[in-house]
Amino acid sequence: MKLAQKNTGIVLGSIALGLLLTAILIAGCTSGTPPSPAATPSPEMTAMPAAVPAPTTAATTTVPAAAVTPTGTLAPVFTESPGNLVVYTAASLTGASPAIGQAFTAAYPDHKVIFSLDGTQALKTKIESGAYADVFISASNSYTNAMKNEGLFVNSTIQPLTSNYLIVILPAGNPGNIQTLADLAKPGVKIDMEAKEVPAGAVSVQAIGNLANTTYGKEWQTALYKNVVSFETSEPAVATKVSLGEVDAGFVYESTYKAAPAGTLTAIAIPKPQNVLQTYTIGVLKESANQDVATEFDQFMLSPAGQQVLTDYGFRPVS
Repeated sequence: MKLAQKNTGIVLGSIALGLLLTAILIAGCTSGTPPSPAATPSPEMTAMPAAVPAPTTAATTTVPAAAVTPTGTLAPVFTESPGNLVVYTAASLTGASPAIGQAFTAAYPDHKVIFSLDGTQALKTKIESGAYADVFISASNSYTNAMKNEGLFVNSTIQPLTSNYLIVILPAGNPGNIQTLADLAKPGVKIDMEAKEVPAGAVSVQAIGNLANTTYGKEWQTALYKNVVSFETSEPAVATKVSLGEVDAGFVYESTYKAAPAGTLTAIAIPKPQNVLQTYTIGVLKESANQDVATEFDQFMLSPAGQQVLTDYGFRPVS
């Protein structure tokens, strides 16, 4: 009897020990959760320069932080929407675009305009890559003609829209002491301008060449280019750097200077014989799902009401 009791105790003890070991093992596996690995930035986050804020509206505006800074690379991708127009618009119309949208909606209350603003060359690339837009406003005939040849437009809707001359802007106070265009070649002067692929950059190169050939000479031209510290991918980026005093001078359109808040910029005019008149064009894109509304916008921009908005923001009529 005692032996049976002893054996029973051993068995019960073994079972108890097994249960205890199992409990310890389970507790060891579940008593804590290992820390999660550090979050990995998404491609969108890593692609954005730290100095450039994420876009919060359809318009894309960036402050360049490098010699050539991408503009609008993270612009939203739009899809067709009944009654809402997506208008890919040259960045130099940034200031005028809200007023244009308000005037169009006042004339057509059921319609709304969404502007995607960027350098014309960047907008062209996006459309060629399949980005959706209803209307394209270009600051360069060369890009419009190239897209027309690619079959991207409803050709009958392509029209000259407005025009712009170049001007040289200076920060308030003129820290570079630039009194004439000749002073742009002085040692130590810091100049900002657009890359040659940007419409404003292309006409700046032409105007500088004209000034060198007729007035200031090739040495002046060479010295001026040595003073260029940055080539931007949009015209408003040049105005931003000048207004912040990061450079002493910049080449922009007259409309940008005229639209600047009073007291923020001064300017030196480029004589008309050496200047280059930039003609903007507008056209409806063949892939638009809102052809009727897009055509209404096209016609509105060419109407006296649309032309008045452009005039109010410093643009010139097509001559």
